Parts: sequence; C-alpha cells; structure tokens
Amino acid sequence: MQETFKVLGLSFKNTPILVREKLALDEGHAKKLMKFIRDYTQASDVLVLSTCNRTEVYYNSNEDLTKEILNGISLIKGVDESAIAEYFISYSDHEGAVQRLFDVSMGLEAQVVGDLQISNQVKKAYQWSADENMAGPFLHRLMHTIFFTNKRVVQETSFRDGAASVSYATKELVEDITAKIQDPRVLILGLGEIGRDVCRNLVDSKLKNIVIANRTEEKALAMAKECNFQTVSFDNITAAIQDADVIISSIAAEQPFITKELAEKLEILSFKFFIDLSVPRSVEVAIEDVPGALVYNIDSIQNKASEALEKRTAAIPDVQRIITEAIADFNDWSKEMIVSPTIKKLKNALEDIRKEELARYLKDTDSKEAKIIDTVTKSMMQKIMKLPVLQLKAACKRGDAETLIDVLHDLFDLEKQSTESK
Repeated sequence: MQETFKVLGLSFKNTPILVREKLALDEGHAKKLMKFIRDYTQASDVLVLSTCNRTEVYYNSNEDLTKEILNGISLIKGVDESAIAEYFISYSDHEGAVQRLFDVSMGLEAQVVGDLQISNQVKKAYQWSADENMAGPFLHRLMHTIFFTNKRVVQETSFRDGAASVSYATKELVEDITAKIQDPRVLILGLGEIGRDVCRNLVDSKLKNIVIANRTEEKALAMAKECNFQTVSFDNITAAIQDADVIISSIAAEQPFITKELAEKLEILSFKFFIDLSVPRSVEVAIEDVPGALVYNIDSIQNKASEALEKRTAAIPDVQRIITEAIADFNDWSKEMIVSPTIKKLKNALEDIRKEELARYLKDTDSKEAKIIDTVTKSMMQKIMKLPVLQLKAACKRGDAETLIDVLHDLFDLEKQSTESK
C-alpha cells in the first residue's frame, strides 16, 4: 500500500469564527461532499470531520486534491472558492496526516485541550464515511486504532479528567444542580461566543427542555435549529425566566440585566438557579437575598475549569507517548499491507499445485482416504507458507520487502498465476 494519506482543512487557529460557521458541514453536507469526491476523483478512505472549531477532509490519493475538494465545498455551501482558499491548509505528507488525525481525535489540537466532545464527533464522521462506502481497509484500521488509543488515554492518564472549559463546566454544573428535578427547564440568555459554546455542549446532555433567548432573534433561531432547542422572544423574557429552573446568562451589558427587583417579582416555589457567565456581570449579586434564588458566577466556574486544564496539560507527554506507540503499531500493519497481495498470490499458486496433484492421484481412492490426504496436504501447504510469510513481514519492518517480493514472483511465476485467476 502506498503512503498516500492526506488532509485538507482549516481550524480555529487560523480561521475566524464567522468563516468557520459558514463552512461548517453537517451530516447532509458532509455526505454530499463525499459523493462529490467519489464522483470527480479517484480518492478513497475519505473522512469529513466538521465541528465548530474545524473543517477537515482526510483522504487517500496519489494526487493532491486540494482544488477539487475546495470546489466541492464551495458548491455545497454556496460560497466563493477564492474567498475561502486562503484558510485551508493541505498536509500531503502521509505520516503528518496520520499524526494529525490522531492529535485531533485525542483533543491535542482542540481549542480546549482534551475536549470531551471530539471523540464523539470523530466517531460520527467515521460513521458517515462508512454510510457512504468511503471507508476502505486503511481507514477502518486507522479509526479503530484511534478508538483503542483513546481508551488508553482515558484509562492511563488524567487528560480527560474534569471540565476544562467554562462552557463544559457550566454543562456539568447544570446537570448537578438539576439532578433531583424532574424534566428541568433551562433558559439560555445571550448568544455571544460563550453562549453558543454552552448551547453546543448541552446538545449531548441529559437535559432536553432547553430554550434560547437572544436580542437578535435570527441568531436564536439559527442556534435552535443547529441544537434542536426551542426559542422564546426577548420581549417575553420575564415570563421565560419565571418558567425556567435554571437561567444561564451571558448577556453583554454594562449593568446587570437580571436584577434583585426583577427576582422579587418572580414566584419561586423551591429553587431557581442563576448562572452568570458575563463580564461585566449580568446577574445582580443581591438576588441571593431573595428566598430560593441561588447565583453561580463565572469565577467559581472558571476556577474549576482552570484546575482541570492544568491537570490535562500536565498529562500531554503521556498522551503523546501513547499516540507514538499506537502509530508505530499502525505503521507496521500498513507496511504489511504491501505484501498482502504477494502472500495471497503465493497461497493461491501453492493451492493450485495441491489441487492439480490431488486430482491426478485421488482417482482410485475412497472418500475416507481422500479426506485424510486432503487434510495432510493442506497442513503441509500451511507449514510451507509459514516461513515466506514471516520473512515477508520481517522484511516490511526492515523496509526491504520489495526485493523479496520480486524473488517470490520470479520463483513461482506469480504474475502468471494472478493473470490466470482473473
């Protein structure tokens, strides 16, 4: 197997969020892009990974398909190809592309190191590839190696411990404080960057009754569609706060938006939780004087996230070691794939010889004798095959398999055998 794995992509490191949002590919878009690549190129093993932080296309091809892939994305997303090309970076080095997919899948390339969501996002991308029959033996093996590596990272390091981002820490806090509430109602106020991140983190949570409110209604409707949440008009915000068990506020304002005066007008029968993610604060601290009102501010959440991030950062060397070991094993398998066709041809050539000789000498034997001879000759053939196979695999690891492949082809006329079997 030739080393032809490549990747073309953009990420938060070099692309503003406004551009990333325009180029984000949901399941339908990703599958359309894979169909486009299948129809107009010779690429195989295609994986389209698109999140709020990155859009990357991995593929196997002898040729660099940057132009073709950009053309497909521009057509599917309805954007000018020349306007997006500057953000995409191509990695045409096979080893570099494999390394990048490992690093991205483990969360080393995430905006928040060790991002807990990336593992599920990679699994979804792999499922989409399998759905479109774009995952060949190479990608299947690579992805399962990555999944096994992820398990090792979880079991052997502290890299995935704790919530290392404010938005994810918020999600965990909401799940904790509503654990004993039946069907808790959550209201998200404001859709700045942190508000959007909170929404996306809550998509995979146990919470299902989530409502979004934003001054610009179009933004609320777009985010609600992406996350499958509900919206409420900002004109009815007081009623929405009354209805919610948890209010997550990230509204940008010079003065608190949710005041003690507003809270005193609410009917709080048990508890109402206010989570303030704004700077300056959008929830007045004095609200806690109102019976049943509890306030969590960004400092307490940020401290929790910072502690987790420090632990994850300290674990990075261990994660890199595990990845290096996994890639070494995967590369050994990839090299062995080079000799697989030769092993198959050699086995078929010996099997043809065995069957020819059996046909000549078993004419006058009974079925019992024929079965014994068949079993014995099969066993002999397997033992004869064992040494060449071991030598071929050893030669792969040394990097000199080509010479041995040529010798076996000449000795057993494997090209002729391959032609006759077609």
